[in-house]
Amino acid sequence: MSRTSTVLTVAVVAAFGVFLLIHSKTSAAPLPLASVELMGAQNALEEKVIAKEREGLDALKSGNLELFGDLTADDAVLVDAHGPASKAQVLQNVAAFKLTDYSMEGMEFRRLSEDSGLISYKISEKGISHGKEFSAQAYVSSIWAKRSGKWVCVFSQETAARQ
Repeated sequence: MSRTSTVLTVAVVAAFGVFLLIHSKTSAAPLPLASVELMGAQNALEEKVIAKEREGLDALKSGNLELFGDLTADDAVLVDAHGPASKAQVLQNVAAFKLTDYSMEGMEFRRLSEDSGLISYKISEKGISHGKEFSAQAYVSSIWAKRSGKWVCVFSQETAARQ
């Protein structure tokens, strides 16, 4: 074997060794099955909570106040610039309110328990409130929980976003 081919072989072996060393340091070890199952449950919970939040907003968009009320816990606390309000107060206020369009961005999710989660996001919304058109942006936080087999919003807060 010539000196050139020996140097080339050593260089290839060394490069391969460095590749293996780097790859072994950056590769994540396989997750234990329990962790994979927990991640799956977390994703399912997140999807459920986000879907329920959208369902509530879609109910306001379609004017289905009965559905909106069914999605809100009887003991819910709902907070906006006017302060905290009960479910009854909110249902009275949204009787003259209709979303015409909305979008959600920057969705964050936190699991609170097996059957509850918190989401926060920025909403851009347009609609009609008490006969007047409006356009607004706000930061929203909502807590959803499964109670007696039914998903309901137990807390929500809207904070107006700076323009």
